Amino acid sequence: MGVTRDDGGARLGVRLAESADAGAAGRLLDAFNREYDEATPGPQRLAARVRELLAGGDTAVLLGGDGPDGLAVLRFREALWTPALECYLAELYVVPELRGRGLGRVLLEAAMEIARERGADRMDLGTSQDDVAARALYERSGFSNREGGPGGPVMYVYERELSPRGRARGTRVGRR
Repeated sequence: MGVTRDDGGARLGVRLAESADAGAAGRLLDAFNREYDEATPGPQRLAARVRELLAGGDTAVLLGGDGPDGLAVLRFREALWTPALECYLAELYVVPELRGRGLGRVLLEAAMEIARERGADRMDLGTSQDDVAARALYERSGFSNREGGPGGPVMYVYERELSPRGRARGTRVGRR
């Protein structure tokens, strides 16, 4: 994962996060949820969760920029149809003041590289219809929301919260 610079000289380097980076990841994830008016347990609880997930081995977090100013969260699982892994891009976030400078693209490229290195043969993700910039980035990077290719039917992502007993419906621990 190389280091490039945007037109303003900002460093766009990407690195694989370690447990010691969980605080930075927690702050970015908290900012992400707050920006989109999603509930958040706060940066400290998110940092603790990131530490747990990194220790489990099926999650990778990439940090980009000097701040760090962006992150990508990757979740790996065994594939059903091939002997390889599948990779779910759970989150891709760049702080608002640095959007449009290439950090999201650099993070996404690094995420695909890490996924390949870990043995994944496909990556999936979800984004909202109104996030036009993210959709454009994903489409420029070869992702499709069409089953079987450009002429196929539109694919949809559905989600539902599964509230445990005793917990109020609609209470979220995190964004997803």
